[in-house]
Amino acid sequence: MDVLENAVTEKNALVEAEAFPTDDRVTYRDSTYEIVSKVAYLIGVPKRIFDNEHEAPKIEIYEKLDADKTARIIRHLCIIRTAIERNFKHINERMKFSYLSISSMPEYVPQDSLQQLNADGISFIKKSSTKLSQHIVEINKLLSDRINNCKKLFPLWLNWLYVKNLFLMPDGLKEEGTKAAADIYYAHLLFYPYQMYINWEPEDVGNLLYNDKKFVTLLYQMNGDYFTEYSKVSDAGSYIKGSIYEFIGSSEKVVVVVDCENSDPYKLCATLKNLDYQYTQKIASIILFDDVHSASAWRILDSFTHIPVEHMMTERVKQNKSLVDVMLIARTCQEHYKNNVDSFILVSSDSDYWGLISSLPEARFLVMIERENCGPDLKNALVNAGIFYCYIDDFYSGNAEDIKIGALFKEMYHYIDQAVRLNIYEMFTEALRATRIEMSSSEQKQFVDKYLKTMQMSIADNGDVTLEIKRK
Repeated sequence: MDVLENAVTEKNALVEAEAFPTDDRVTYRDSTYEIVSKVAYLIGVPKRIFDNEHEAPKIEIYEKLDADKTARIIRHLCIIRTAIERNFKHINERMKFSYLSISSMPEYVPQDSLQQLNADGISFIKKSSTKLSQHIVEINKLLSDRINNCKKLFPLWLNWLYVKNLFLMPDGLKEEGTKAAADIYYAHLLFYPYQMYINWEPEDVGNLLYNDKKFVTLLYQMNGDYFTEYSKVSDAGSYIKGSIYEFIGSSEKVVVVVDCENSDPYKLCATLKNLDYQYTQKIASIILFDDVHSASAWRILDSFTHIPVEHMMTERVKQNKSLVDVMLIARTCQEHYKNNVDSFILVSSDSDYWGLISSLPEARFLVMIERENCGPDLKNALVNAGIFYCYIDDFYSGNAEDIKIGALFKEMYHYIDQAVRLNIYEMFTEALRATRIEMSSSEQKQFVDKYLKTMQMSIADNGDVTLEIKRK
């Protein structure tokens, strides 16, 4: 374990372990709350839980999803299903002996949820449903039909099928299935998150929705899988961030210099997004030292940060020799001596830059590296020199999806531009010439509008793309 990073981390872990007998705060520390807040909203966790600053789900997520009709429908269906399951005996007796409907039992079924569903155009109460279990079946049908509408709320890296299954009652379209689910629910009520019904094998794991790291870990285990991408559900601790803020705050002028060949654009983007704007606004610029062989995502980094970005593209004299390191060293010296930059955040895992750091004794450096790509020599040198370093792997990367998608689209559009060029008017003119068919300008326009402008793209299972001209 690295001395500089882990001395404080271990100390904090011991303090937390003493303060909290359960080990959740140690095992799952530095987690995010994005996923659990969304799941909590959808399964119907009461709003007061979101309002409580000591509970995991965040009120800002609640407010965002409550404005989304698709999410709102799922939430209120789950609330009513749980209410029926929890009060089945009392509701069933009143329906059977007092001929009341569930819309007449506010003490058992939340009327505001019924009203909200009606306002959103959803009704599960059928005249043909004479049994309470049939209401649950109708709710299960609606949840099954509509839960996929919420897939957009969750990131691509999260297995949607695992989340989706939490909302689907096993064999829930039959009365026998609803009874079996109710029996499990009654027997293990306290094991359900905030006592809201979900489809899982209940066990005493504490608060399933404690934070993202715990929830996703257990979710994957429930499905016989293992979750390993913890940077997607955790963020750098307060010590790491505090050290960065202290470095920036005590500087006159800060510049970030990035060795694009030895850094990951997505991890850096995640790091920048998770730092407080109050401090990052003091950073004068980010200078990217790029090479033609570096990831194309570096070209669009400036779209995802408020900090001015300067691209320094280097050309290769020899194909196997990059000049990025030379350019970075020269520009850093220029920034220090000419532009009065006193502090640099160096983003690179290359030990060659130790020469740069040691040759500018009056400049201050903070180094951001990648855990797997940086050897012990550089880290030991930094520790011995009292220079703080941190891992960009440790910052929450779940919010880097935008830049990944942006980079993918940029490359795909580039590929399309190179691979595809089709002009329907040129194609039609060539077809007329080859067939020696004569058409008036009016006939040509009608033909183009009817057949060519309605062409459709078809994609085969192997990915091949064909264009189909409809003849009818």
